[in-house]
Amino acid sequence: MALRVAVVGGGPAGASAAETLAKAGIETYLIERKLDNVKPCGGAIPLCMVAEFDLPENIIDRKVRKMKMISPSNVEVNIGHTLKDDEYIGMCRREVLDGFMRDRAVSLGAILINGTVHKLEIPSSDKGAYTLHYADHSDGSLEGTAKTLKVDLVIGADGANSRIAKAIDAGDYRYAIAFQERIRLPEDKMAYYEDLAEMYVGDDVSTDFYAWVFPKHDHVAVGTGTMSPNKADIKKLQAGIRARAAKKLRGGKIIRVEAHPIPEHPRPRRVVGRVALVGDAAGTVTKSSGEGIYFAAKSARMCAEAIVEFSENGAKIPTESDLKVYLKRWDKKYGITYKVLDILQSVFYRSDATREAFVEMCSDIDVQKLTFDSYLYKTVVPANPLVQLKITAKTLGSLIRGNALAP
Repeated sequence: MALRVAVVGGGPAGASAAETLAKAGIETYLIERKLDNVKPCGGAIPLCMVAEFDLPENIIDRKVRKMKMISPSNVEVNIGHTLKDDEYIGMCRREVLDGFMRDRAVSLGAILINGTVHKLEIPSSDKGAYTLHYADHSDGSLEGTAKTLKVDLVIGADGANSRIAKAIDAGDYRYAIAFQERIRLPEDKMAYYEDLAEMYVGDDVSTDFYAWVFPKHDHVAVGTGTMSPNKADIKKLQAGIRARAAKKLRGGKIIRVEAHPIPEHPRPRRVVGRVALVGDAAGTVTKSSGEGIYFAAKSARMCAEAIVEFSENGAKIPTESDLKVYLKRWDKKYGITYKVLDILQSVFYRSDATREAFVEMCSDIDVQKLTFDSYLYKTVVPANPLVQLKITAKTLGSLIRGNALAP
């Protein structure tokens, strides 16, 4: 009997998993609730993702080669001097990126179901089938038609509010709220953001992370992230970024308002039985940068590759220990990246004094090169010892000058 896998969630994670499984000839069902989903997201992707996931240029709205880091006191540091001519950060709209990746998975053989999963029924035996209860929306109705699907494995790629995670008792995690407005600007204002993105730090725009102005196809995404679930706090912070960027946004028209939870750390259990979590459902968003798209797609691909390997291309059913190999490989490859970014956030985002020090540190060319290389190519790039020593000394100097080491 051929292996049957259900992938719940059709974003970059779900689409990536479905593509890898379908390529191997495994019977793959990709279930997505909203096929036109416009997820609130900064939409930045690293250069390595373009090549690694074979993304065409037409899904990239803007190639950002310049970035401004803006401190609480509005000191601006221009970043991007170290980029080579062919290096950039890609800016995408999620509805375009997700649609492309999902369609490609379908073209390779994945079976797309426009449905909402309501319940995952866990089998009573090690080899029994998992039963998904879902509403099929293929008739265009909101409530849909009640249906079931029996499979051998389930990949939960259904985001921060994952129903699959709840079904396997994967445990909770803390999450932040990303709030974003899409603002269409007059042509002269949009020209300023041609290949430029801005990141603002300060208690007035985000008490935990940063706020952003990212350019898209015909608008800018202006948003903030915070750990506070209080709507009044979120509105206050969004008003803060709107005020800080007011001159550049003058004459703009809000075309969409969006909000979404973003996990702050991995769930306690990411594989239970023959169910594996990937992307936001697993908690793969990084600290400090809040980046999630690449890591969602990559975690899902690594999970699917483990399934292909241990099922011998769909000939047998992998076990829980087989699926956990994906987690071991993931943690070995990216564990240090998460630790470094966690430390950066705890050191530099805790007060306006530390944020001033952070922005000052970003003016250093060696810091910029290390930061961009790490972001673009997804490795914590080791600098040579002398450069590392210089960066450490500059970091301490910035913190001391800003009185940021005070408790």
